[in-house]
Amino acid sequence: MKKIIIHLIPVLISFAGLAVFCHTFNPIIVRGPEFLKFYFTLTIGFYLSVFCLKFFREKLSKITFYFMIFIFVLGVVKLFRGLILDRPVGILFSILVVEVIVSMILISTEFKDKIKY
Repeated sequence: MKKIIIHLIPVLISFAGLAVFCHTFNPIIVRGPEFLKFYFTLTIGFYLSVFCLKFFREKLSKITFYFMIFIFVLGVVKLFRGLILDRPVGILFSILVVEVIVSMILISTEFKDKIKY
């Protein structure tokens, strides 16, 4: 339960910012720069919470991976929407690539810790 609350904090902060600045809770309909601010806040906040858990030597749970998948799928949906509407999506694509790299590092260290024990 503690991990869910820790991971929900950046999600709630980024959705609150989306509601305050864009007057909506739907990140898919938000235009490019506003979505990038929302998505960047969401990813940075979430991965900071993950690294805080790793710093305190907590094991990553399935909830962490579900949040990682949710954030990645949200970015991919917006990427495809931008491609369909013929909008520039280079920054979002680079954020998604970095997110995949960081996720792979986290997953590999988690498997390395499981093998050690």
